[in-house]
Amino acid sequence: MSDKLKPYPKYKDSGIPSLGKIPDHWDVRRNGRLFAQRNEMGFGELPILEVSLRTGVRVRDMDNLKRKQVMSDAEKYKRAEKGDIAYNMMRMWQGALGTAPVDGLVSPAYVVARPFEETNPNYYSYLFRTEAYKAEVDGFSRGIVKDRNRLYWQDFKQMPSCFPPPNEQAAIVRFLDANAVLVRQFIRNRRRLIEVLTEQKQAMISRAVTRGLDANAKMKASGVDWLGEVPEHWIVGTVKSEMDNLNTRRIPLSGSDRGLMKQRMYDYYGASGVIDKVDEYIFDDELLLIAEDGANLLLRNLPLAIMAKGKFWVNNHAHILKPKRGSLEYFFHLFEQIDYTIWVTGAAQPKLTQSRLMAVQIPVPPPEEQMAICDWIFENTKDVGRLIQNANQEMDAIQAFRQRLVTDVVSGAADVRQVEISNTLAEEEQFAGECDEYDLTDEEEIDGEVVHADD
Repeated sequence: MSDKLKPYPKYKDSGIPSLGKIPDHWDVRRNGRLFAQRNEMGFGELPILEVSLRTGVRVRDMDNLKRKQVMSDAEKYKRAEKGDIAYNMMRMWQGALGTAPVDGLVSPAYVVARPFEETNPNYYSYLFRTEAYKAEVDGFSRGIVKDRNRLYWQDFKQMPSCFPPPNEQAAIVRFLDANAVLVRQFIRNRRRLIEVLTEQKQAMISRAVTRGLDANAKMKASGVDWLGEVPEHWIVGTVKSEMDNLNTRRIPLSGSDRGLMKQRMYDYYGASGVIDKVDEYIFDDELLLIAEDGANLLLRNLPLAIMAKGKFWVNNHAHILKPKRGSLEYFFHLFEQIDYTIWVTGAAQPKLTQSRLMAVQIPVPPPEEQMAICDWIFENTKDVGRLIQNANQEMDAIQAFRQRLVTDVVSGAADVRQVEISNTLAEEEQFAGECDEYDLTDEEEIDGEVVHADD
């Protein structure tokens, strides 16, 4: 695994521009020679499978109430046997495919491809998710606009694919699966480091914005449960007394602004991440944005405040605030520390209403002390912030390396036939396959990013 990979001894022109050169002993075959279509229905007792852009095919979690309605249509779903490849016709160009881990059912909007005897579905799952192959898929798909293009079976089966000998397909899968374990381990360790560093940074900020910098300052009871004691000379106000609410203020959207807003979109963790209503909230100012709705309002591990500066626009899922006096930066740090779960209403559709937000009690130091606190935070957290940034950059780098490695190996640019996989890695590979807490691309799976048939 640690040795530098080398190319194959001899190559030949594949005859397909998108494939380029392939190892001399490899073949090129149409997908119709590698897979047959499986189009079987009436197996309603099988578990429901879903295709994710991140993790491929997996069993759907039916404990989620929002998904239980699919069971009434289960008889119309397509059967996929363990080892079949299933892909979303409208999202194949994005890599929405994978190998079925168990016998199960997929939506009628999916295509199920049954591998022939010499076809290793896991090898082709890797191949089909490479950027080069996804670009080829786009050319074979049909539709009025790209986002609605479909890759039908009759077009999929005409697509050319590399065909290494079966034993090499298996060797490639073993190598890439083992490499995935190493990548998971690296990412898991970096995320744990980031969690520890973030907790350390937030603890420093929380103490500074709620208790000040003078350890010997006289304290008083704030009368606020979440706040506790504050310096005696501070006041305890409310968001309403200290912040202007700008939600009703708008600047008409000009033609030049329309081009600009595509470049300056301030999003936040409380909403769905999809800008669905603009409502001409265009600003040129320094403001504080607080999430108004979204499931993340019930979590404590994600920031719900953003300090927005310059010309920008924001959708109608945010509270837009500006300090009446004092430092915007101080209030940004303060609003990051607030536990909003106390004021959120609704479980299915969590919402932080304007009236509840404006009633939240907050500590307010004198303006000059606010600035001193911000300066202290900057100086004392920059090293921790740099470590967090470095860890994130390392994860980005290892993921980019992983993508290049997969492409090189499945295309034959790198030879892994003689690479030995240790038994330890094989055991960890099985564990990693059973535990999807950390995938190869990002944090925990987000429901909105799971690809469903009616997306």
